[in-house]
Amino acid sequence: MDLRRIDDYTWEIPKDGAMKVPGRIYASAGLVELAKRDLTFTQARNVACLPGIRRMSYVMPDAHQGYGFPIGGVAAFDVDEGIISPGGVGYDINCGVRLLRTDFMEADVTAKRRQLLAEIFKEVPAGVGKGGVTKLSQGVLKEILVQGAGWAVANGYGTPEDLERTEEGGRMKEAEWTPVSPRAMERGIPQLGTLGAGNHFLEFQKIDKIFDPAVARTFGLEAEGQILVMIHCGSRGLGHQVASDYIQSMEDAFGTKGLPDRELIHAPVRSPLGRKYYAGMCAAVNYAFANRQMIAHWVRDVFAKVLGSSAGMRQVYDVCHNVAKLETHAVDGRETRLCVHRKGATRSFGPGHPEIPAAYRAVGQPVIIPGSMGTASFVLVGTSEAEELSWSSTAHGAGRVMSRHEAIRRFRGERIRDDLARKGIELQGTSWKGIAEEAAEAYKDVDEVVRVSDAVRLGRLVARVVPIGVMKG
Repeated sequence: MDLRRIDDYTWEIPKDGAMKVPGRIYASAGLVELAKRDLTFTQARNVACLPGIRRMSYVMPDAHQGYGFPIGGVAAFDVDEGIISPGGVGYDINCGVRLLRTDFMEADVTAKRRQLLAEIFKEVPAGVGKGGVTKLSQGVLKEILVQGAGWAVANGYGTPEDLERTEEGGRMKEAEWTPVSPRAMERGIPQLGTLGAGNHFLEFQKIDKIFDPAVARTFGLEAEGQILVMIHCGSRGLGHQVASDYIQSMEDAFGTKGLPDRELIHAPVRSPLGRKYYAGMCAAVNYAFANRQMIAHWVRDVFAKVLGSSAGMRQVYDVCHNVAKLETHAVDGRETRLCVHRKGATRSFGPGHPEIPAAYRAVGQPVIIPGSMGTASFVLVGTSEAEELSWSSTAHGAGRVMSRHEAIRRFRGERIRDDLARKGIELQGTSWKGIAEEAAEAYKDVDEVVRVSDAVRLGRLVARVVPIGVMKG
């Protein structure tokens, strides 16, 4: 593939053949070499061939091969001429990250970190297929699909301030429950309030380094050694089923002839099927918001039980990955309505954007980028430059460089546990196999990913955090 270097961190796939726009890659030379191992750039080129795409097919620094779109792919489509694609959202709809700050310092939790982790492990079910502690009726689930995190707060799980500090206020207003199939509902009923498996995790962490003290204070991040809690999970089996259902529906309706890749099956945004998928996807987004809301509530309960108080455990922010949104952006100097797909990418709105909570509007949106197991994670802030660079988007994590099968072959969960223990990190998981799949060596270097994001100005560094306790599904 013709990959042209523009500067130290910017690369281009020139427009040719069926491409309607060029590809734009944000990465260091090292990250580019890692992405060349799979079909990341081929997938980005394929996305550039889709109807109605505007400006560029973007690739974030953590990108790797996914279903149809690369994970770490961003693309925007004109709502009148363009498409919506389940492959551009992903199976784990609204896989996202929620960050809580606390008033506790490292010295307050060191002696009790094992107890904290054990209690959280009891309160928050984790693992493949694990059922939740809340048994829902189908009628209540329908309410959740429409109301999102607002349902959880109204039923005693958290506070209204949590909603103010959640992307979309914790609710996609276009959601409808009717496009969600009975099978998706069946899978969702037992799983609300569960972490899941794979790369999902719950960590309590300490601030390791503050890069921007003023912005950090605005976010409630006040000192090195301060304890935070990070929750990474999504829409579980419900979201997976919504994706599967609409991939099949779109294949049945439109076929795959003429597609650069059958995994890029799509429907016009304005078509009945496109609208139906969008409403169902929004419902799955809301399920994920409610899921993280309930887990955050139980975490606060555990801190109160073990440490005597949950005072000061305010939400910093909750961000989506794996989502398509109808947004207004500038295209050739005109405000244009677009369907923005962020597949393994994080929204990164800059200062003054009306969708940022009032408390943060002067500085920009909090951007949360989790690392791999046992490594650092980062808090960034959105930038005004990101609007032109990437439709206000940046990376969502470290990004895999090794298949789960290869990781299981090469690593042992018990060894990973012992290695983390020597670093002062407590680990609890549901299976050694699941832990081996998520070995840090199976991922890119998150410090490098974030360094690129900061250098390009997709997002600016605010703080680096490191784990003390890790819960894996």
